[in-house]
Amino acid sequence: MSAIEPPPAAYAGPAERAAPVPLLEIFLTFLVIGGTSFGGGVVAYLRNALVGAKGWLDEEEFLTALEISQALPGLNATNMSVIVGDRLRGPPGAIAGFLGMTLPGGLMVFALGIFYASNHGNPAMHSVLAGIGAAAVGLLTAVTLQIGHKQLKHLRDILLIVITVVMVSFLHVSLILVLVIVLPLALFIYRPRPGGAGEP
Repeated sequence: MSAIEPPPAAYAGPAERAAPVPLLEIFLTFLVIGGTSFGGGVVAYLRNALVGAKGWLDEEEFLTALEISQALPGLNATNMSVIVGDRLRGPPGAIAGFLGMTLPGGLMVFALGIFYASNHGNPAMHSVLAGIGAAAVGLLTAVTLQIGHKQLKHLRDILLIVITVVMVSFLHVSLILVLVIVLPLALFIYRPRPGGAGEP
């Protein structure tokens, strides 16, 4: 009599299949991201590190974590560090990721705040800040183009984006009110249906 084969295991992402990631590596990875990313460009750094360099997430998992991070209160990068750290090593990993992400930014903001207070009238300071802002916009645009083609598959996706942009940028509606309006609409459109979850 042949042995009974066990049922197939549920899909495990890279983090579950591979050996446990050291807490120090999680901390140092997010420490580098937190210390070298600027403004909105942090999403590009996160993608390059977590998907490209480390392989801790694939594109779909990165998008899912990013969507959850954006839906939660707080900074996207900080939320991502907690989500990814918890996925890799549980609560200790979440703490390591959080500390790594927030430590360099906190120290730099403290130091730059003191420096800016004594040099805010210097034209060179405004030029540097303008350059950093332009670089952040470029990085954010690049990563949007890289991951957007996986997310924008249907007309309804584009319509949701257009509605959000119009409400925020042109009508200047409060972000909280935008979430209250757009989130239930998105949940209704992407609700699970028989024969294909989330596909109307």
